[in-house]
Amino acid sequence: MNRITGLRYSATNTYLIEGKKGMLLFDTGWAGTFPAFCHALGEVKIPLQSIDYILISHFHPDHMGIAQEIAEHGPVIVLAEPQLEHVHDYDEVLLRDPKVDFHPVREDQAKVLPLAESRAFLRELGIDGELLSTPGHSDDSITLALDDGTLFVGDLNPLYELEMHRGTQIGDSWEKLLALSPKKIYYGHARTEIRQDKDLYALVEKICSYIDKGYPLTKIVKKTGADPQFTEDVSRMYLTHQNVGVQGILDRIEIKNR
Repeated sequence: MNRITGLRYSATNTYLIEGKKGMLLFDTGWAGTFPAFCHALGEVKIPLQSIDYILISHFHPDHMGIAQEIAEHGPVIVLAEPQLEHVHDYDEVLLRDPKVDFHPVREDQAKVLPLAESRAFLRELGIDGELLSTPGHSDDSITLALDDGTLFVGDLNPLYELEMHRGTQIGDSWEKLLALSPKKIYYGHARTEIRQDKDLYALVEKICSYIDKGYPLTKIVKKTGADPQFTEDVSRMYLTHQNVGVQGILDRIEIKNR
């Protein structure tokens, strides 16, 4: 099991993934947040020099802003092949800001990684998983998918919005990831999502089938043994969201209760 440490020092969630033989930093913050990043590391008692590699979910300013600045202290930036054309998309914008000391990524110091070789690369760090191209939010977006069902998806639209994105790149990327049976999803900005277990999934299916038959909520509660408030929430979500699936209902209930 990999140790995962979340860092929140800017508007972007960043994560340290510690394998048996090395450590990855997934995403960084805006340019100008390097001191806050170092402070956040100090809070969790992890030396910067213990980070081996930096992975960027996509090269937008709030995810790559201090990548090179961190790399100047030892960690190596990994550039997945689908990202090579986009590494400097926002350099000009960031360099124009006189208030920010931005360090553009240096490809000559980075490691270029074909996605087909990502599993072998991660295994060298004692991490079982792979990198996948998951476009939608941006053409260069990648996901770090661990074999234990953990996903790091950057700014891919949250799964509870999937129904709105069927037939798009976002929907296609999620279908690829759902085929992996994810258990935990780490987002760049949204809260971490824990996938519901099969028993709860089956319960919602049963409640929906009784709703379709026109049963009143009191009778559904009696037949399923479900919590009355949960049954009411499922009914409301099912009746007010056209074509919503079981997981969509569970995701919306989770958001409602946050």
